[in-house]
Amino acid sequence: MIELDKVCKTFYLGDQSVHALDSVSLHINQGEYISVMGPSGSGKSTLLNMLGLLDQIDSGRYCLDTVDTTTLSEPERAATRSEKIGFVFQAYHLIPRLSARENIELPMMLVGVPPKERRHLAEQAMTRLGIADRADHLPRQLSGGQRQRVALARAIVRRPKLLLADEPTGNLDSRSGAEVIDLIEELNSEGITLLVVTHDPQLGSRAHRKITMVDGRIASDSSGE
Repeated sequence: MIELDKVCKTFYLGDQSVHALDSVSLHINQGEYISVMGPSGSGKSTLLNMLGLLDQIDSGRYCLDTVDTTTLSEPERAATRSEKIGFVFQAYHLIPRLSARENIELPMMLVGVPPKERRHLAEQAMTRLGIADRADHLPRQLSGGQRQRVALARAIVRRPKLLLADEPTGNLDSRSGAEVIDLIEELNSEGITLLVVTHDPQLGSRAHRKITMVDGRIASDSSGE
């Protein structure tokens, strides 16, 4: 499903260069469950953003479903993100003035999904994640766990092939965090490829495959078997 070949990404801070990704090569099969760990600044989030087509690489090759994404135009990249990739972030990234349902529907509205279909898909996702009774609540009226469920519903509403989670339990208490992880692992069991970036060793150890990054490189890659 995913093939990275000598991918590099460099950021510049004043006159200093930071190699966020330094010749990273990686193969990921459809349906895998992978955790990515490492110290701050090791390149974990940069890798996630690049896999999610939120950032462009400087050199190398990134193929998603056999398509070389480095050749795509920005509209094509946006269409691929909408069709194939879901995101869950630590900070939720919900729009404060929109209800839970409206937050879930927004990405579909931006790509032209008809209103009736948007509402149906949003209601299906909310029911599955146990937040149907919070559909009309604003984010400030929701608990942290409920906000993350809204964010997760938004990420999976169109059944992406790849789910990218960046510290998905970072702002949650232990009970809410466990509930969210159970949900995304359930989605993985149904065939969605799951990649979780985390500082939490306990969460990282749950993945079937564990990748550790150091200084923009993959320091270890274990199947965990």
